[in-house]
Amino acid sequence: MKKKLSLIAGIGIFSFMSVVPSMAHFQMVYTPESALTKGGTILVKLVFTHPFEAGHTMDMGQPEQFFAIHKEKKIDIISKLKPITWKSLTNEGKGYEVPCELKGMGDFILCLVPAPYLEKSDDAYIQQITKVIINVAGLPTDWDKELGLPAEIVPLDKPYALWTGNVFRGVVKGDGKPVPFAEIEVEYMNHEPILEKNAFAKEAKVEAPQDAFVTLTIKADANGVFTFGIPKAGWWGFAALGVGPKDKFNGKELSQDAVIWVQAKDMK
Repeated sequence: MKKKLSLIAGIGIFSFMSVVPSMAHFQMVYTPESALTKGGTILVKLVFTHPFEAGHTMDMGQPEQFFAIHKEKKIDIISKLKPITWKSLTNEGKGYEVPCELKGMGDFILCLVPAPYLEKSDDAYIQQITKVIINVAGLPTDWDKELGLPAEIVPLDKPYALWTGNVFRGVVKGDGKPVPFAEIEVEYMNHEPILEKNAFAKEAKVEAPQDAFVTLTIKADANGVFTFGIPKAGWWGFAALGVGPKDKFNGKELSQDAVIWVQAKDMK
């Protein structure tokens, strides 16, 4: 459904001779570092936006779920959510922040099930079920666990232990089953989030030579597995489109997407 909507939007853009880049919606679950040397409390920002261009930020509704998985134990943290206003380079949108306490060594899978967002221009909903894995002290525990989400990317490589130039692999699953030839959008977080200002930095890290480089599109194979070579350090988002079982919400079309964020580091 989302691919079809993107095509319609693209035709409209072309007909008006616009040079506005093709940007993808991405649900962010952001904290600066994914590989920590010790535990403690980290601040996490939940923002629905366009990360490469620091473009239009959408208003988030009250999330359905926000929790962490640590050593196979589920920790519900949705009650700690605090509303914020996030500033992009073009507008402001409603998001959330939450302090997450990381007790002990190992992996913490942060998982957000947001409220479906109504994209008024398409008269359809988008729900991006999003994961990010934070590690404390290098001990691997939960990073490759499948959570049984309606739409999910299960990593095949540690998302927090990637050098620039490594590949990241994942399995796209919908309702617990691999999704053959799933379409996956990939975006780089090109503008640094400034936590204390709830805003993106104005300066971009890279410049796209052409619109196709803003949102990359890759496909999973027949087993739902995809591979992506990481060309630059920083945060990378992967969104598998429309892979969840639900395709209707409030009588309108719904794209139930699976999102995961990974972080790469330069060798020094």
